Amino acid sequence: MPELIDNDTDVLTETKVRLEKPKLFKVLLHNDDFTTMEFVVFVLEYVFKKKESEAIAIMLKVHNEGVGIAGVYPYDIAYMKSQKAMNLARAREYPLLVTVEEE
Repeated sequence: MPELIDNDTDVLTETKVRLEKPKLFKVLLHNDDFTTMEFVVFVLEYVFKKKESEAIAIMLKVHNEGVGIAGVYPYDIAYMKSQKAMNLARAREYPLLVTVEEE
């Protein structure tokens, strides 16, 4: 039985793929007249994994300036955290607004 000989002369070239870092998005907490400061601190600690001192500093920024950055993440994570924070607020009947904005 004759052996099959592969005379394929194609050259396999190696291509370098450059991976770009994903765009990052800010999760913003907005001030309102009803959500308590204690609840905002809780959300920052529970959802955004902030230490108490950092959570208080962010909460005060939200309170005094109207908005504060809870964290910066790739879009999917930022969106998920914003939804989790708002769901916690809605469950307690707070109107906390959390938005996601490109950095």
